[in-house]
Amino acid sequence: MAADMKQTIAQAAKTLLMEKNVKKLTVKDIVEECQITRQAFYYHFEDIPDLFRWMLERDTERTMLEAQSLKSGEQRLRYLLTMAINALPYMKKGMESNYRDELEKFLTQYIQRLFERVCDEEGLYQDCTRFEVKLILRYHSQAILGLLWGWTDADTKNLDQIVHVVYRLMTEGISPRGKEE
Repeated sequence: MAADMKQTIAQAAKTLLMEKNVKKLTVKDIVEECQITRQAFYYHFEDIPDLFRWMLERDTERTMLEAQSLKSGEQRLRYLLTMAINALPYMKKGMESNYRDELEKFLTQYIQRLFERVCDEEGLYQDCTRFEVKLILRYHSQAILGLLWGWTDADTKNLDQIVHVVYRLMTEGISPRGKEE
């Protein structure tokens, strides 16, 4: 029941951001949208950033579980990017709200954690120190966020090629001078 109410509250926040174009999201708006009391909201969430954190954690976990069923790392990356692209309208609307700073911080943390998890599961960067791995993953996380924020229809048409290049960058590296002879 608690998870259902959390989902109801999350859906109300999404509705307010997407359909009603609310820029200053408040608990009052959310409780009115889902017809609950403020106490019910605060029973489930500490505040609106806590709600966003819960939404990201739940979606990230579900996405990771679904991606693990795919055979190759490149297929998993494609799936993860596709899920992120589908979530972009919500993220962009959230970034236009009064919770931009919190959302940006959460997104960065979750993408980096996602990459850390994939890195551990795939056994990537075995010859690197923990410091180097954290730096590499931070770099890749910011690169993915940059790609997503500037995503275009042309990028969607070239998704497979983009996934292939990004996967190569993350796993093999691409020499700036081309192939070594």
